[in-house]
Amino acid sequence: MACLLETPIRMSVLSEVTASSRHYVDRLFDPDPQKVLQGVIDMKNAVIGNNKQKANLIVLGAVPRLLYLLQQETSSTELKTECAVVLGSLAMGTENNVKSLLDCHIIPALLQGLLSPDLKFIEACLRCLRTIFTSPVTPEELLYTDATVIPHLMALLSRSRYTQEYICQIFSHCCKGPDHQTILFNHGAVQNIAHLLTSPSYKVRMQALKCFSVLAFENPQVSMTLVNVLVDGELLPQIFVKMLQRDKPIEMQLTSAKCLTYMCRAGAIRTDDSCIVLKTLPCLVRMCSKERLLEERVEGAETLAYLIEPDVELQRIASITDHLIAMLADYFKYPSSVSAITDIKRLDHDLKHAHELRQAAFKLYASLGANDEDIRKKIIETENMMDRIVTGLSESSVKVRLAAVRCLHSLSRSVQQLRTSFQDHAVWKPLMKVLQNAPDEILVVASSMLCNLLLEFSPSKEPILESGAVELLCGLTQSENPALRVNGIWALMNMAFQAEQKIKADILRSLSTEQLFRLLSDSDLNVLMKTLGLLRNLLSTRPHIDKIMSTHGKQIMQAVTLILEGEHSIEVKEQTLCILANIADGTTAKDLIMTNDDILQKIKYYMGHSHVKLQLAAMFCISNLIWNEEEGSQERQDKLRDMGIVDILHKLSQSPDSNLCDKAKTALQQYLA
Repeated sequence: MACLLETPIRMSVLSEVTASSRHYVDRLFDPDPQKVLQGVIDMKNAVIGNNKQKANLIVLGAVPRLLYLLQQETSSTELKTECAVVLGSLAMGTENNVKSLLDCHIIPALLQGLLSPDLKFIEACLRCLRTIFTSPVTPEELLYTDATVIPHLMALLSRSRYTQEYICQIFSHCCKGPDHQTILFNHGAVQNIAHLLTSPSYKVRMQALKCFSVLAFENPQVSMTLVNVLVDGELLPQIFVKMLQRDKPIEMQLTSAKCLTYMCRAGAIRTDDSCIVLKTLPCLVRMCSKERLLEERVEGAETLAYLIEPDVELQRIASITDHLIAMLADYFKYPSSVSAITDIKRLDHDLKHAHELRQAAFKLYASLGANDEDIRKKIIETENMMDRIVTGLSESSVKVRLAAVRCLHSLSRSVQQLRTSFQDHAVWKPLMKVLQNAPDEILVVASSMLCNLLLEFSPSKEPILESGAVELLCGLTQSENPALRVNGIWALMNMAFQAEQKIKADILRSLSTEQLFRLLSDSDLNVLMKTLGLLRNLLSTRPHIDKIMSTHGKQIMQAVTLILEGEHSIEVKEQTLCILANIADGTTAKDLIMTNDDILQKIKYYMGHSHVKLQLAAMFCISNLIWNEEEGSQERQDKLRDMGIVDILHKLSQSPDSNLCDKAKTALQQYLA
């Protein structure tokens, strides 16, 4: 019975709360315009900093009435402006408030307000739009629905420092991806915003800078343009460099460093340019020090990771700047029990966001260790590093798990570490756990790393095999994601390299011939190449070749024929001929080639091909078929002589390519022996 009382109790509490707010809404309907204006002003004062009051007024239907007054031609400009201010204040409450405002179609109403000649009203509309568009619940697309909006906003940039600040803030929050960048760029964003970098207002300079960082990100067209823009006789990169000097506010230093980083990554600034090596990189390393706030350390490390990711020289410079590798170890100890943070609110915030530090550290370690063996060694020797990565693999945050896997993948490129640290910490165990159930983005990196752990010199190969990796990898080859198909087949290829017959049989059984042939007709070239590599590794050592060909020979020969007849690259056909050469090295498997005139004609055709790689691969097939010491060699030699193979060998023995010439001479000796 108690449950039945709950609803009425809630209703009565709500009605009490809303009753005290109702008179604010009632006054909006007064026939006297002056009283309505005063009512809106009183409402404005009542909602400032009061989320409860904001929620009550929304529940009571204040928003539709405010929007009505805002759009009424008979409303005074002062009333319209005050309505926009109240709506902006309501938007500053919770995300639910913003959702309610969006449901009432506030954005078209405010955008319409921007057509007014009155500057104060325009500024109030823009301030409210800024608050709504910076909320995570607002779809950015709403800014681009009407094609006239962006050019109008560009025109309003010159009206006042407030229009400049709010419009730049709206642009930087609503520019997500290349389509938005193109729209803003085509409407003159670069030219209209560049001069704002020298504005007397810090807020305007800052918002303009943020605009350039989102416009330049992964965008060569914008970045190449920015490099040549002049502001008061100074090039934009020089202005950015001035803005990242130590005496500037941290936010400005960081955002300028981002602009230069993005321009560098987009190919507009060279990686060895002094503005990158001597200014941007050291500035980002400074941001990683423990004196900085948590969000500054996160942004600094992530931007630095992005800057140095493709460039080994920048990785080396960063690794020896301000003891960066050791400095990053502090990211895992934060906040410490003896933390210097006395502000309880700040401490509470940092405890909730400490995982972002770990994610950033993993990302930067991954970039630092991407190419250089000495740097990888330094990272792994940093206190408890491997334990921290292993712990990171099972964190609740997907982003931390992804960053930890990326870091591990970067370090797994080292043969030395695969044999030592990776084995000491049994890294494969948590990795296999990650692979059992993870989002695709984690699976792609984790499976890529598994490829490295399955290389023949890796001590982890055996235990991984014993833990059911074959089924897991065969499952990946059926993924709709081509990157997962590639990694699944790549790992199987590594697994099959110089493997025992049992492992090869397990792979073939789990994969199934149907799936193998599906992969051989995959539209992704990488999948096809790795599948051919797997077949080549399966068909190695004679007993294995004969065993596999005795059970799967017909299908394999069919697949080989299809590929050699198809429109494929030189690399694909070379791999396919190498598979034939392996089959020709079998004892009984040879017969599958010798009894197949179609295949023999194809080998003959490729011996005379214009590409040396294909000629060499075809030569390997012939050499294996005519080798003297093997049973039945005489009959095979005779058949191939009748086909005109000896004539081709004589011709090839005169080849300008020394390798091909030697192989042809060796083959001819088999006929003379």
